[in-house]
Amino acid sequence: MMKKIMWGISFFSLIGTAAVIRFMPESIPMHYDLAGNIDRWGSRNESLIFPIIILIMSLHWHLFILYFEKKALKAKDEKESAAAESNAKVLGIVGISMAAMFTVMNGFMLYSSYTEAMIGAEKQTMDIGKVSVFLTGIVLIVVGNFMTKTRNNGAVGFRISWSMYNDNTWRKSNRFAAVALMAAGVMTILSSVFAKSAAGATVLEIVYICLAAVVSTVYAHKVYVEEKRSEEKKEGEV
Repeated sequence: MMKKIMWGISFFSLIGTAAVIRFMPESIPMHYDLAGNIDRWGSRNESLIFPIIILIMSLHWHLFILYFEKKALKAKDEKESAAAESNAKVLGIVGISMAAMFTVMNGFMLYSSYTEAMIGAEKQTMDIGKVSVFLTGIVLIVVGNFMTKTRNNGAVGFRISWSMYNDNTWRKSNRFAAVALMAAGVMTILSSVFAKSAAGATVLEIVYICLAAVVSTVYAHKVYVEEKRSEEKKEGEV
């Protein structure tokens, strides 16, 4: 079901773009410099490139989801099957979120290009960069919210040797990483609103994500050390 939703959103972007560009001027703004000035105009048909990229990305997520679905069917026990199904669902959410994010962004890009072409603008009328950062913040919150549902594996979730040591370290590490990622998403959204430029908002977004990764790594190591000590203590008692 999730794969169908993801593909539906992706094809909506392509079909919608193909329909919309028929009503756009032949030449539209295609690129901007850091100051927001239009530095390249191109054919309206170039607008189809981004929706095609969205379809390629959806194919990438589709194959990932399919891998875990097949793994669930071939699982030797219920625990392994449940873990694979859980990871497939999380990847489905990620795929849908990404497709939706880029589809919305594509809509803003089309609207911006149309309005700028109609008035013969020399500068962008809408800061697409800030829109991108804002949408990325939403995706970070969504992904973080579902990350706690992943099971110990090598493809989905917060995957480092310490977090993957056992199911307990995985659960604790990914729960912490999920909160850190959602916090980064909230800060990213705020930055997209209050930062003076898209470049500044993007830099802050990267900083937030890196900080989330660093504190999550530190916490994963802490959990790992505690788990090892607990195991050694039990072995000593035996």
